Amino acid sequence: MESATTCWEADEGWELHNDDGFVYKRKKSRGDPLAAEQPATSTDPQAEERNRKERKRRTLLKLKARYQREIDQWELLSNSLRATEEKAGHSQRIQKQQTERDGLAQTAALGASSQYLPEFVDGLLVDELLLQVEAQEAIIGDISNLCDVAEAMCNAQEELLKQSLIDLPIWASPHELIASLCDD
Repeated sequence: MESATTCWEADEGWELHNDDGFVYKRKKSRGDPLAAEQPATSTDPQAEERNRKERKRRTLLKLKARYQREIDQWELLSNSLRATEEKAGHSQRIQKQQTERDGLAQTAALGASSQYLPEFVDGLLVDELLLQVEAQEAIIGDISNLCDVAEAMCNAQEELLKQSLIDLPIWASPHELIASLCDD
């Protein structure tokens, strides 16, 4: 983006220069001030256009490569997430089928004694719920331990910050404070 520049002559060896509202003094340049501001370029407009197009092409290729790397990373993350979800769903289906087979096998073993069937089904349900509660308890215990560790780290950091503030010379006597300020 080109900026509009204007120059005013001020003193004998200096001139004021306005570069889009940024005004400053600089030494006068010999010859044409506008020619001195513009860099030396080739006089061939076709060569300039080719150079501009080449720079634009290289810039676009760099952007394309950067975006392609980013897209590849997102695809990798997406595929990893999909694979994890499929594994979790597959293991849940297997576990559910296993519990159904176990329940059917035990129900078939009871066979003719229909008077014990409701107690047996309730027992299986209670066992399954008990296992879920124990798993949830273990998860909660792990999270609680993580929270305790995080809290201990925060407390230690807070104590370090407090100690650094307490160790400041400002808390000493006024004479010691003045002496420490004078030493610096």
